[in-house]
Amino acid sequence: MMQTASGSAGRFAGRVVVVTGAGSGIGREMARRFLGEGARVVAADLDPAGVPKGADAQALDVTDGAAFAQAIDAAVDRHGRLDVLCNNAGIGSTRDVIETTAQEWERVFAVNVTGTFNGIRHALPHMLAARRGAIVNTASIAGMVGLRDRAAYCASKGAVIALTKQVAVQYAASGVRCNCLCPGTVDSPWVGALLDAAADPQAARAALVARQPAGRLGRPEEVAEAALYLASDAAAFVTGSEFVIDGGLTAA
Repeated sequence: MMQTASGSAGRFAGRVVVVTGAGSGIGREMARRFLGEGARVVAADLDPAGVPKGADAQALDVTDGAAFAQAIDAAVDRHGRLDVLCNNAGIGSTRDVIETTAQEWERVFAVNVTGTFNGIRHALPHMLAARRGAIVNTASIAGMVGLRDRAAYCASKGAVIALTKQVAVQYAASGVRCNCLCPGTVDSPWVGALLDAAADPQAARAALVARQPAGRLGRPEEVAEAALYLASDAAAFVTGSEFVIDGGLTAA
């Protein structure tokens, strides 16, 4: 069996995991934690320079279906199997419906929705042939509730949740599970850039913190740990779920 860095067999020893958006933030933390649990990780990103050491770095534009198919096939050719796909790549948008241009709407949907579709579509044949596999899609609480100035983002993440449920039902009897993560506001590079661009970054951060009952932003490692659970054998009876990690925001 493969060994983790600490020398003990991990939950994913010998398994092959593909993570998109693995160059920073939540995706990078997912890749790092899967590696720590013994997995062989293909860490894909538009710019793979930041993927964790020990992973197979893969440059990938998730909106390109042919490129995604090649990346999945290459992972299987190299490692002989595909056990987990984490469709984590995504982009944000901070405009209301009126201010959102058609181009921005299409770009957000291309990355967040079509990118997720591409990953599922090309991973499924390998998983169905093996009659095993776990797909974890990164959605958001923005797909569950309305957030101000997030028209395209809310709509795209709602689509990810709906697609997750359809895939889960379609393949539940075939050994493949599909779930999604719904984080609240996470202290990620994207949120950091958003705050830096605000007129008063300190006040903007305080406002984000204040809307979460837990009194702080989430951490990428907390979302990554949820992904590992959903991909693990411990979640064998979990499929079609919206796994919320939001510090109580949607419960308030």
